[in-house]
This record gives sequence, structure tokens and C-alpha cells, in this order.
Amino acid sequence: MTPSTFQQIAHTIPVNPGIYKYFNQEGVLIYVGKAKSLRKRVSSYFSKTFVGYKTHELVQRIHRIEFTIVDSEQDAFLLENALIKEYQPKYNINLKDDKTYPYIVVKKEPFPRIFLTRKKINDGSEYIGPFTSSGRVRELIEFVKQYIPLRNCKLNLTDQNIQKGKFKVCLEYHLGNCKGPCEGLQTAADYQEGLGMVKNILKGNLGSVIQHFKSEMQIHIAALAFEKAAILQKKIEHLENYQSKSVVVSKYLTNLDVFSIVKDHDHAFVNYLMVQNGTIVQTHTVPVETKLEETDEEVLSFVIGNLRILFNSMANEIVVPFPIDYPDHSISITIPKSGDKKKLLDLSIKNVAYFKEELRKKKTLHLEGKSDLEKKKVLYELQNYLQLSEVPMHIECFDNSNFQGAYPVSAMVCFKEGIPSKNDYRKFNVKTVKGINDFATMKEVVYRRYKRLKEEDAVFPQLVIIDGGKGQLSAALESIQALGLEGQTTLIGLAKNEEEIFFAGDSNSIKLPWDSDSLKLVRRIRDEVHRFGIGFHRNQRSKGTFKNELEQIAGIGPQTISQLLKTFRSVKNIKAQSAEILAAEIGAAKALLLINYFKTQ
Repeated sequence: MTPSTFQQIAHTIPVNPGIYKYFNQEGVLIYVGKAKSLRKRVSSYFSKTFVGYKTHELVQRIHRIEFTIVDSEQDAFLLENALIKEYQPKYNINLKDDKTYPYIVVKKEPFPRIFLTRKKINDGSEYIGPFTSSGRVRELIEFVKQYIPLRNCKLNLTDQNIQKGKFKVCLEYHLGNCKGPCEGLQTAADYQEGLGMVKNILKGNLGSVIQHFKSEMQIHIAALAFEKAAILQKKIEHLENYQSKSVVVSKYLTNLDVFSIVKDHDHAFVNYLMVQNGTIVQTHTVPVETKLEETDEEVLSFVIGNLRILFNSMANEIVVPFPIDYPDHSISITIPKSGDKKKLLDLSIKNVAYFKEELRKKKTLHLEGKSDLEKKKVLYELQNYLQLSEVPMHIECFDNSNFQGAYPVSAMVCFKEGIPSKNDYRKFNVKTVKGINDFATMKEVVYRRYKRLKEEDAVFPQLVIIDGGKGQLSAALESIQALGLEGQTTLIGLAKNEEEIFFAGDSNSIKLPWDSDSLKLVRRIRDEVHRFGIGFHRNQRSKGTFKNELEQIAGIGPQTISQLLKTFRSVKNIKAQSAEILAAEIGAAKALLLINYFKTQ
């Protein structure tokens, strides 16, 4: 849908709060959004000042728009979430959390049982949770069983069955784990009192249970029933000890939710701490895949809404690192600068950083500190998968790095026996290539690297990894051939997205087993060359080493350059635009200057 086409229907869009749905030409739902004012929000997608190349790609695919008006922002938020969960549109944020979480169910039946379940069904039972750890659920259930006797049998304990004497007490009764409601030895009222205390323990409210036991203990002491009082005293001590082991933040805090976020390219990670009665009762970190140019605020607001619904949070306060636009205005948003809430936020930030790093480590292989046998086992495995003539004891990997049209740099990392050999890392300021040309850049740096090794009569790596597509691999191979080094080393290309490996001239790629140590090692090498190259490029930019390619075009000033990069994100994306799109952005005259310049490059 073009801006001009949209203008024909813009006046028909309501100004009420609601949700909007974008469909492509095939009638597939590709995006769902919410808005305080539908007309204002949807119109912004078709405005020439709207930021974001990915958003531009979305707009290009919009064929039909539908709206649903609701009464409030909160209703719009809930409806948006429901539609995203049901249809999972291509351009919406994807909460990559497909786990099923355990609940503790209080079964709707006479003398209700309590047990763990992962299936929440609409049977009238009470479900407490969900919990992020099944181990914690089992620990809680075992803990309450020690102090509050409840039945665990599946007998149908109706009044009629009990009065007919259909059941007999079992071993659990004789062990003191059950009070025998099956024989009418425990009243329903007494059972419900115990059940109420169990619910309080499960919800983290141990104070009321401890106070109840203390009151009972005083009654036994007054009646000189010191043995019963001693049993209660022991229960109180155990409950207080259990409470002290919990992560108590502050006795002055009540219930609140704490969230933090860290972004990494098209992925984000959000940590959630649920605090009840001053104690952290839940902690959870979830990965998120972003599809458009969503801000940290937009991603965090979206995830907060989902996690609060998932974990049934009733907290009236949310602690976050920066202001967010949360649809429920009855919820207080706090950005703490000091005190207990700031300590909680710092703890959440530490947790989300740890989660991100652990996830990265799981996907890569670190052989530092491993035995020679363990290192060689991985390298032999890689040799076998790639059908190499030699064990790749020496591996080098190249990657290009550029940013928003700045002249590129390249980096090379070296791994020997599966671990980084940092003394052999190399940085390359590209000398012969004008503008952005990944193929020519790769050809130049590979040539320079191995020309140097040839001149020094140095040892060549058994394996060279080119991080990029077939074009970069072919360019690198041209340099090897120009140097007369065919057969000295093996070159492979590594596709950036699919982690496919291919050899020059082969039409079919190789995919290493997803859980193999070989793939984890290749990922580690790729991540290391990314880290090294980006760091080098950042340092060069900070020194003012590079100029933007657009600055060379006569008639294109800094303000226009800033506007173009803000909208299209890179010179490569600007080059891909039509004259009409560029004219809509910066005017016909300047668009013509750009088009003519790019034609000469």
C-alpha cells in the first residue's frame, strides 16, 4: 500500500483506542498493533518521516487494514496480546518462551488434594503459580506436608461415602501425615483451616502461618499440654528457618514486579523478579526476537504485559530501568535511583546479563583448560564432517565490518588446537576498495594475509573460514589462486543466518549437527571474529578515521545525510531505494543527485 493509496482511506480510520491488523496480498495477517488513537498511529506508518528500514519493508507488504475499537488502552493491550499469541504475525515481537510451567493445583473436590500439574484446565480448581522451577514446586509441596497434614489419596470423600463407612485409614494416617477424613476423624472445617495455611505458605505468606502456630502453642501451654506445644515450637522454628533462606529484600517492601532488559541486535533478553511481602518468590528470564526497529521501551512494555499475565501478578508497582508507556494507569511505574528497589533492579540486571552470557556459552564451545585429548576429539570430529585431508589444528576466520556506509575494515582471528591464539589476530584497514564492496574487500584482505605468510615462509592454516556468502568465498578463493596457493589450505564459507557451510563450486551446503561440538566450535570462532572486528571498527570511528560515503556527494548536506540514515539505516539500503521513495524522503532534486552518484560507482 503506497502513501497516496493510504491517504484515500485515512479519513475513515477512527480516532478511538483499539487494535489494527495489517494483511498482505494473500490475506495473511502480518502485523498486529495497539494504539491510543488508531488514525494517528496507523498514519505514522505512511508518513515520510517514519523511521526504520524494516518498518518500510512491512509497509510495502500491507494490502488491507482492519480495526477493532475498544474502550481503553488496557483492553487494546489485552486484545493485541491475544491476537499475537493466536496468529504469531511475521512482523510482531516473538516471545521465544515455549516452556510449559508447573502449577500447584488445589483440586475442586471434597477435602481437596494438592499436587503438581503442568496442565491448567477449566475445572473449577484453584491453580497457584505458575512456577519457573518444578524442583521448587516439589520442594514446597514436601515442605508443607511436613507441617500441615492433608490427604494425598484419590478417594471420593463425599459425606455420604464417609457416613456409610466405605473407607479405612491408611498408613499415611498412622504416620501422622493425614488426619483421617476418610473415616470422619477430621471435619471439613478443620481440613479447610489447614488448607488455608497451605495456600499462604505456597504464596510466600509464612508470617500468618507462623502466627497461627504460635497462638495454638500458647493454648497448649495454658492447658499444660507441653508435648503438643513442643511439636508446634519445632514447626515454628522450621518455618522461620525456611523463611530466612528465601531471598528477603526488605521487610518494608510489599508486592512489586522488577524488570530489566538487554538488547543484542535483533534479540532482547528480559529478566523478571516477582517480589511478595519483601521476598523474591519468582525469577525468570525470557529471550525475545524483535522484528521491526522496536525501541527498548516498546519491547520491555510488551514483555512486561505478557509475563504479568502469565505469572498472575497482582502487584500494583513495577520497577524498571527507564520510563515505559504501560497501558494500565492504575499500576505505578518506578525508576529507582537508590535504596532497596535500586538494589532489586541491579540484581535483575545482573541476572539478565548472566542469562545472555550463559546462552551464548551454550551455543559455543570453549576448549580452554581442556585436555589435549578433548581438544583433538573435537578437531577430529570437524575434520570428519568436512572431509578435510588434515586435522584443522590451525584455523583462521575472516569477517568484514562496516556501519551505515562508512568505509569497511576487516578482521581475522586465529585458533590453534581449538583455542584463540590472540597474538596471531590481525586487523585490516582496507586500502584498494572504494565504497562498500564486501567481495572486493574480502579479496584484498585474504590476499594481503597469505601473501605475507608466503613471503615469510610461515605455516598455513589447515582451514580458513570466510564469514559470509558464496560471493565472499569466491572472492577469497581468487586471492588464493592468484598467489598460487591452491592445495595449501581449505577455504569454506559460513552462511550468516542458517549456519550452513559450503565449499567453492558446490551447489549443496553442509549443515553440522545442531548439538555437535564441531558446530559449537565454529560458532565460537565466528562470534570471536565478530567481536574483534566490531571492536576494531568502533575504535576507528571514534578516532574519526572514516568518513561517510554520502559526504562525498556534492549537494547532499549533513542534515540530509542524517535524515537518510535515520530512515534507511545504511548506505546499502539507501542504494536499494527507487527514485520515487528517495524523492518522497528528501525531495526530487536531491534524490536525483543520489541516483546519479550511485550509477557511477
